[in-house]
This record gives sequence, structure tokens and C-alpha cells, in this order.
Amino acid sequence: MSNERAKAYKQAGVDIEAGNALVDRIKNLVASTHTRGVLSDIGGFGGLFRPDISGMSEPVLVSSTDGVGTKLKLAFAFDKHDSVGIDLVAMSVNDILVQGAVPLFFLDYFATGKLDVDTAATVVAGVAEGCRQAGCALLGGETAEMPDMYAPGEYDLAGFCVGMVDNAKLIDGASIQVDDVIVGIGSSGLHSNGYSLARKILAQSGLKADDAFPGADGASVREVMLAPTTIYVEAVRHLLRDINIKGMAHITGGGFYDNIPRVLPAQVEARIDFESWDIPPVFHWLKDAGSLSWPEILQIFNGGIGFILVLPAEQAEETVSRIRAFNLGAWQIGRIARRGRNSEQVSIAF
Repeated sequence: MSNERAKAYKQAGVDIEAGNALVDRIKNLVASTHTRGVLSDIGGFGGLFRPDISGMSEPVLVSSTDGVGTKLKLAFAFDKHDSVGIDLVAMSVNDILVQGAVPLFFLDYFATGKLDVDTAATVVAGVAEGCRQAGCALLGGETAEMPDMYAPGEYDLAGFCVGMVDNAKLIDGASIQVDDVIVGIGSSGLHSNGYSLARKILAQSGLKADDAFPGADGASVREVMLAPTTIYVEAVRHLLRDINIKGMAHITGGGFYDNIPRVLPAQVEARIDFESWDIPPVFHWLKDAGSLSWPEILQIFNGGIGFILVLPAEQAEETVSRIRAFNLGAWQIGRIARRGRNSEQVSIAF
């Protein structure tokens, strides 16, 4: 574009040349995520994808959208932008995984007041890394430069994922029954939920970005508080082949108490053994520094368990072993029982 044609936009605070420079920077990143179904490169009006439906009798598309929330505030404060893109992908791909769907493609939306090409490229590099971890294509996206909408140096992110599952293999929790067991897969920390409270506690504590985080074996506050959300797709998709997984839940905002009931039939409840898994240091610190109880921790945060599976008791040991082979923590953390009259669907034995 000629300087003359771009000048009016630039006077209004929108830098078209910066936008073009960003596209040039991220082309190879996007291409590195392409799978066999991708039919288009970035730059078109819409991304094209041809799904492989061979072997599926009744393919069903499953979609999800999400953001990163106020975790971005710490990314701005700590000037660390390389992992929030992973968070963005994780929040959507883990959601559709709950229903047995494997992600096909992902789209991202990056909005800012004034486009910083280096920062935006770093964020998109994280999105591409998340897509590679999830085995899906970064099919397209949008970069919006909107003067006066955001504070200097700040941006917002949204992500959109589409996956697919055969209707016969759709997982909805309907077959969950008494004496099934609950297997929990470890989280990397806070993931992308509860940051409004976590940031408040952090500010009150006086800890700085480069300080050693209490109990975290030398990891800094920056590293612990911005640890990227674990993507569970690879481990779980291998289980789906031959483990009778009856229900799954992604432990996000609302913790154990709000997310596990979403996949349980009304007549059963989940009984969780609090002593059964390793709790990362960040949750011990939040409990102590924020004067919180463990029930409050497990209502607001994931408490060290990012994903749960419900399956027959006889398959629990094999499931835990296979998940651990992917370098993820895994434990049998509870069982399914008949629900008592007027009782909650999640009870935790502390």
C-alpha cells in the first residue's frame, strides 16, 4: 500500500503497515500447524478445511470459544507474552475434548489499541504452539487495532475451536453409574481461571515478578503465575481408543463443585478423596496468603487437577499408567456413589 493511501488511517491511530508486517511475521508459524485438511493459507476471507470423515458413520461437529481472562493483566505487568497463546488454545480444545471430540482447527482474535508487532507475533507464536500440542490447525484469525479501546501496552484475546466426533462415540456422561471411579489428571498450576482473586492476593503479598515463588523449587513468581494451561488432547485421545470413558470434565472456573456435576446423571454424586493427589505449591500459597479454606480453593481454582475422567473401576490402574506415560500427573481421586436426598453432587473428604 502506498504511503499516501495509508496516511489517513495512520492519522486516526491505525497502522496498516504494522498489520501487514505482522502477517509476514506469522505466516510460517501458521503454516507449521497445518494438517492434511487445510485447504487455504492466511489472508483469505475465510479459512478452508476438509475434514476426514472416513470411518465415521455420523460425524458431529463440536465447537467452543473462550479467552484467557485477567491472566492477561499479569502478562502485561510481567512483560511475558509467549505462553498466553497456549492458554487460549487450551481453554477451547480441552472443552471439546470432554465430549470425545478431537480438535480440527482453531481461530484466534487479537485486539489492541496500538499494534506492537513484536508482542503480537510472540502471542501468535504461543497460539501456534498450542495448536501443535493439540494436533489442530491454526486456520485463521483476526488482528484488530482499535485506538482508545485499550490501555497502552494491553490487548485482549479470544479463541474459537471446531472439532469432530462420531455420534456413536459422543461422551455425555449418561452411562455413569455407581462404583465407577474418577481419575484426575494434574494441572500445571492456575491454568486460566481465578486470576482476579489470585492477582489481588499477589498484590497484597508484595511479591515481585523475579522473586522466587514460595515452595516452588526456585521458580520465579513470573514463571509460576504465568505457567501455561495444560493441553490434554494427546493423552486423552489415546485413551479414547480402548478405555471405556463414560464422562469427562475440564476443571475451569467454578472448580470441582461446578464443573464435575455438568457430566453426572442426576441420581449419582462424585465422592472425592482430597488426599489422593499432589497439590502444586501455588495453591498452598494462595490458601495461606489469602486466608482461604480448601473448599474455597476447590470452588475457585482447579486445585491441581485440570481434567477428570469417569470410567469402570477395573480400568483405573491402566488409565493412570497410560496418562503418566505422557509426563502428566494422574491419580484415582474418587468414585461415583448413589446421590443422597438433597445432597450436592460433589462431596470432598478433607
